[in-house]
Amino acid sequence: MVHADAAKFQPDVTKRDAYAHVMGQAAALLEGQRNWVCNLANTASLLWHGYKALPEPSSSVNWAGFYVLDPLNSEQLILGPFLGKVACQTIAFSKGVCGAAAATGTTQVVPDVEAFPGHIACDGDSKSEIVVPVKVDGKLVAIIDIDCAVINGFDEEDRKGLEELADLLSRSCNW
Repeated sequence: MVHADAAKFQPDVTKRDAYAHVMGQAAALLEGQRNWVCNLANTASLLWHGYKALPEPSSSVNWAGFYVLDPLNSEQLILGPFLGKVACQTIAFSKGVCGAAAATGTTQVVPDVEAFPGHIACDGDSKSEIVVPVKVDGKLVAIIDIDCAVINGFDEEDRKGLEELADLLSRSCNW
């Protein structure tokens, strides 16, 4: 059984090593557990603690979590497990960065959310955002949503790490 220490990161960890740690610990946590709520909750914790262990801008992440496809409305996301301030409960595919990722099925890296058309300010402190779709057999089931309190909070390494995590989650949960 994986221990709570799974969310501990080495001092001076690099971003690459932090994502490798998240992937390794997530894989161990997901093994034998297919419930998406349980798996997304633990993964949100791993991400939160990973970002907080890194230098700026990553340590300024102020929201890390998930939205899942609303079973009652196939054009809407509903709030899933997360760490951060209280969040929007539902997001239409036509709204904001999360909606754009859901509608297009592609990762959205937004260096300045104020410049993004239709941005939803669930938390006014958020300045940049990355949203990664989680898909099963090409169909959207969830999104990973990470917000940062500084502009340009995310880069290509974040995209790669989160896309790998999305792939792991897509294969490890009963959606």
